[in-house]
Amino acid sequence: MDVMQRRRIHEDTVQYKLFLIPTDASSSQQTAERLPHLLDEILAKVAPLVIQHIWQHQPFNLKCHPEKGDEPAHIGGSTQFGDNVEDEWFIVYLLQHITENFPQLAARVEDNDGEFLLIEAADYLPKWLNPDTSELRVFLYKGELHILPCPTKSSPVGISRDVVPSVEQALTLLSTHTGACRASPKICSALRKRLEGYPEKVKTSLHRAHCFIPAGIAEVLAQRPDLVAPAVSAFYLRDPVDLQACRSFKTFPPGTRVLASVTFTRCLYAQLQQQEFTPDRRSGFTLPLRSHPQYKAHVLGMKLAHGFEILCSKCRLPSSEPDAPVSCNPQWKSFMDSLKRNGYFQGELEGSSHSRELTRSAENFFKQSVASTSSALSPGEEVLRLLQSCNSFDLEELRKQESQLPQEDSDSWLDITAQDLERLLQERSGGRADVGSQNSSSTEQTQPVTGAKEKRKETEDDKEEEEANYSLVAVSQGMKNFLSAMSSHEGAELPWSGSAHPFSFEPDSMANALDRLLGSKEEELDSDDLDDDDDDDDDDDDDEEGEEEKEEGSSGHSERNGTETLDSLRGYMDQMDTELMSTNIGKSFNPKDYANADVDSGSPHLSATGVEETEEEIQPLDVDLNLISNLLESLSCQEGLAGPAANLLQSLGLHLPPNSDSS
Repeated sequence: MDVMQRRRIHEDTVQYKLFLIPTDASSSQQTAERLPHLLDEILAKVAPLVIQHIWQHQPFNLKCHPEKGDEPAHIGGSTQFGDNVEDEWFIVYLLQHITENFPQLAARVEDNDGEFLLIEAADYLPKWLNPDTSELRVFLYKGELHILPCPTKSSPVGISRDVVPSVEQALTLLSTHTGACRASPKICSALRKRLEGYPEKVKTSLHRAHCFIPAGIAEVLAQRPDLVAPAVSAFYLRDPVDLQACRSFKTFPPGTRVLASVTFTRCLYAQLQQQEFTPDRRSGFTLPLRSHPQYKAHVLGMKLAHGFEILCSKCRLPSSEPDAPVSCNPQWKSFMDSLKRNGYFQGELEGSSHSRELTRSAENFFKQSVASTSSALSPGEEVLRLLQSCNSFDLEELRKQESQLPQEDSDSWLDITAQDLERLLQERSGGRADVGSQNSSSTEQTQPVTGAKEKRKETEDDKEEEEANYSLVAVSQGMKNFLSAMSSHEGAELPWSGSAHPFSFEPDSMANALDRLLGSKEEELDSDDLDDDDDDDDDDDDDEEGEEEKEEGSSGHSERNGTETLDSLRGYMDQMDTELMSTNIGKSFNPKDYANADVDSGSPHLSATGVEETEEEIQPLDVDLNLISNLLESLSCQEGLAGPAANLLQSLGLHLPPNSDSS
């Protein structure tokens, strides 16, 4: 069921639902009647946070949905966030904000990947929680993440992992056992860390840039700054058919270009800036030399103009009949009243310039997020409609305003150094200790030394000391710990440090494991490494001496059974070693050098016959030497790029210095 539901969610789309917590006195009809009033209050609460945001593809929207099957009436919506995943996490913050201010609501959110909130805290989830057992168990309630638990011996509260709860069951358990359903502190901390910086992050993610654009585009963006998103997407996803409309530029002639300040999100700006594009000669767009101080503004404006032209070329001119004003919508009055109660107008006098600007922003938000989308215009039709409403524009006045434009933002955030990338990767990996970073931080705390020679000498000493602190013994021991760790059938688990997971010992579990290993509970070892002949002999002995075994007790039987099993396994290993001696496989490993050890100890004892006997015997391998040499060889072949050896060491928290040997 969960898989089928996930298939209905389109790629790069987030779906969200707000459910009203049921009470003893409420009925489904009363719940449905309360939702429209709650919707107005919710939209008024989030409007100040959302109005100034530029969405990548679709805005945050909420509608009332009637009861359908097992799903009760609720408030919900979906948003396609495209390439900007920050839109998805901003919606998560909005849902957290809503449930915190409306404690009678519980929210669910998922995308085509399922419960993506759990993916963010994957390192701290309980063992039983996976994509198959998480359906309808994850909620945002009272501003916190809640996960419906499974019943245990210590706490009978919860729903069995094999059962998919209904929405009504989940909401009832959530309201009656809120404490038991609250996610662990580590899971909540991981979610808070991902949402850190909101809502201020919405403003910091904007980027203002100067662009030479046709005057018509400048007028459109002055009224609807959010229309820059579909224009950038149209240019970014263009095809040769789209560019045919850009040969003549009938809607936005290049001769009317003016310098304007355009607000992008960082994602939109990066998409526009990073694409190389040469305009058609027939388009009329000419670019100055790269050395020109406003070259970047010309290039950005040219690309943006192509995006708007492509948008309009796909739409027919809308009818000249004016649309009904937004005030005719029955929800508009209650929406405005909610805005006033929440202080949206900031005490501005009605009719003032700032008040009119806030009202226009509220109208745009209402049209996108509240009003019915059945007759909604496409972005291209919106642009053409705005051009129609702007009967004429004063080109000279627009060019006079060029000197009053605000300063554009620096785009240095597009460039990232190797150190910045390493820092970001460390933050995303949970901030595990990095030996190299610790050493580099310690060298930064040393006192500055004057003189070029002294500085160079200090740098060389620090480099030697840093490389010396990298212990190959730690690499070998880390690999041994990884191989010795017990993992389940679901895959290998990394050996975390003891500080992250405190030691716990369960005597009953340990005893049961020993019983299964030694076979004291008459359980046969299921192993292909046991001889069939030995099994037959054991069965015969058991038949002949059954009475004696009963008298000797289970301890003697367990001891003999375990000894025979180990002897049988050793026999198989010896046979395998004997067969491998006749191949070249052993030459690829480094054996232990006993000859040097004997010479060092002053007791040479190898004769001619001794050499022959040594060659015939199996030479023990130096496991540590083979492990380190193979890892270093693999790292050398990667040439500093990502690869299996580097990824394995990174996951174990082990970091080696870069190879300084040019050979």
